[in-house]
Amino acid sequence: MKIRKGDKVIIITGKDKGKTGTVTRALPAVSKIIVEGLNMKKKHQKPRGNKKGQIVDMSMPFHVSNAMLVDPKSGKGTRISIKMKGDKRVRVAVKSGSEV
Repeated sequence: MKIRKGDKVIIITGKDKGKTGTVTRALPAVSKIIVEGLNMKKKHQKPRGNKKGQIVDMSMPFHVSNAMLVDPKSGKGTRISIKMKGDKRVRVAVKSGSEV
C-alpha cells in the first residue's frame, strides 16, 4: 500500500468524489484508509456512566483504490512509483517526478 498516514489524497470515486483530505489512519491489512472529514457516517452512542447518549459523526474507512495521492507540485492526483535513492526507497510522483 503506497498511501500512508499524513498523506494528502483526492477521492476519485463515490459520494465524496473530487474532495481532498489528509489520511488520519491507514489500515494496510484490509487495504483501507480513513480520511479526515470524508465518508462521514452517524454513530449512535449509548449513555455510559455519567456521559450522555448522543449521535456522533465519524469518518469511516474506504478502500485505498478509491483515493489518489496529491502531487505536491501541481495539486492534482497522481500515481506513485518507488525509486531507490542511495540505500533508501523513495516515493516519487509519476507525473512531475517530485518526491512525495
